[in-house]
Amino acid sequence: MKIFLAQQNYHIGNFDKNQEKIIEAIQIAKSKNADLIVFSEMSICGYPARDFLDFKDFIDKCFESIDNIKEYADTIGVIVGAPDINPVREGKNLFNAAFFLYEKEIKGIAHKTCLPTYDVFDENRYFEPAYNWDTIEFKGKNIALTVCEDIWNLGDNPLYRVCPMDILMQRQPDFMINISASPFDYTHDEDRKATIKSNVLKYKIPLIYCNAVGSQTEIIFDGDSLVFDKDANLCCQLPQFKEELKEIILNDDGTVDAPVIEPAAAVPGLIFEPLYFTPELNISQVYEAIILGIKDYFSKMGFSKAIIGSSGGIDSAVTIALACEALGKENVRAILMPSEYSSSHSVDDAEQLSKNLENPYDIIPIKNIYEEFLDGLKPVFNNLPFGVAEENIQARTRGNLLMAIANKFGYILLNTSNKSELAVGYGTLYGDMAGGLGVLGDCYKLQVYELAKYINSKKETTPAGRQVIPGNIITKAPSAELRPDQKDSDSLPPYEILDKILYQYIERVQGPKEIKSLGFDAALVDRILKLVNRNEYKRNQFCPIIRVSPKAFGTGRRLPIVGNYLD
Repeated sequence: MKIFLAQQNYHIGNFDKNQEKIIEAIQIAKSKNADLIVFSEMSICGYPARDFLDFKDFIDKCFESIDNIKEYADTIGVIVGAPDINPVREGKNLFNAAFFLYEKEIKGIAHKTCLPTYDVFDENRYFEPAYNWDTIEFKGKNIALTVCEDIWNLGDNPLYRVCPMDILMQRQPDFMINISASPFDYTHDEDRKATIKSNVLKYKIPLIYCNAVGSQTEIIFDGDSLVFDKDANLCCQLPQFKEELKEIILNDDGTVDAPVIEPAAAVPGLIFEPLYFTPELNISQVYEAIILGIKDYFSKMGFSKAIIGSSGGIDSAVTIALACEALGKENVRAILMPSEYSSSHSVDDAEQLSKNLENPYDIIPIKNIYEEFLDGLKPVFNNLPFGVAEENIQARTRGNLLMAIANKFGYILLNTSNKSELAVGYGTLYGDMAGGLGVLGDCYKLQVYELAKYINSKKETTPAGRQVIPGNIITKAPSAELRPDQKDSDSLPPYEILDKILYQYIERVQGPKEIKSLGFDAALVDRILKLVNRNEYKRNQFCPIIRVSPKAFGTGRRLPIVGNYLD
């Protein structure tokens, strides 16, 4: 059987565009005499549609798209993902479904059984789990059709009471097809592949896995669609972070007409979770994910130009370099806003960065504006000593200038805060925490340094032989430069220690006893965890963050603002 995998980038609610993309792929597959084409989970409307699913009009448009698409499913079978109506009064109104179209009809519908509610997922909010399970007959073959999470209920601690494939195997299917919208994180490639292979090892039939690609606000879908033959050999793997239309031949004996990429082997475990923080881990994937996140956020929102505050520090330098790659150097405007506390080398470094990248930049000193603020506040401040308030006025002055230019010229302000800073509240609300998209908000400080090194290794040097990100930016001690001789280390432990503690608490969800048992200073652990919890109110007001880790701030980590745990 000739089968096409359509790994595509959808736009939530853009029914015309999604439909056009799907039909175009069907036409290409038909021209190649394909028997079947497979699209990803919720391909009709985009995923996650969230509360759009509550609107009847939104659901009606999904069915209108299916009606239009099925006219092209005449000589070819088509599998698409979309919400389906639950006719039973009790329960949620919708199913998360895979529609099988053929001969211009809906020949079968598979409803998703396992509805994830962890991390960024909240499918129980919208969908009812499947009531019935059956295979789909097509051209003499019996297909076990499932949706995303339905193949993840394996291992020693299954999350769900029902394993759909166990039931479907009673119908003696010839092969499995799973349509998915599985988000990226820098640990997920390994356990996803292991999970899919485990299904093949368990059920002894081929599996075709089609995943979505593209960015939906903060969530990145990396594609990486896979095909395993009946012996659990990986025979086809589509690229990460790119759209692809791929043809495979599935033979009657369960083999695939393709060279084996990875031979079958025992799967050591279903979950790949690094026990210790490794900042360089899959840094090239992190880079590609952030590029895609920026690119899609702008294109899907209808924007083209970004503005970034350029301080001469590592975070703004990496953000500018990433934005130039994603949007084009001419579309990234850097604003240098030195104060009386800014070192001369910071300004020089920021200038050199933009010269290396060839992106436009402006220099707007804030000394006079800052002093006007202080003069206006003098009667109220009543000669109290210089402190955090004065430091934050500088940050908010810069935020105001950036937002003013953004408003004037239709830019999106990209925020440069990293995960280490956001975790402990080392940032100023409405100042350096302003922005429309958090580019580095899911990268710890040490990962930002690794990104800088990767960018320099990836890019050719400038005509003058310089690295793109000046070496001084990478090697100098980080500083907010809001008071004389300020260093991050004045307020925070070294990032080599801080990031390791934060990783254990945030990604691995370890408590203070477990973290201290790893050898960290007990008082420091208590202090850091207290800072993390106390600064939830700041993160709650922060912009969307491009998610690259297993546990990002935002929709995947939901903590109360007024809690008193570890405080």
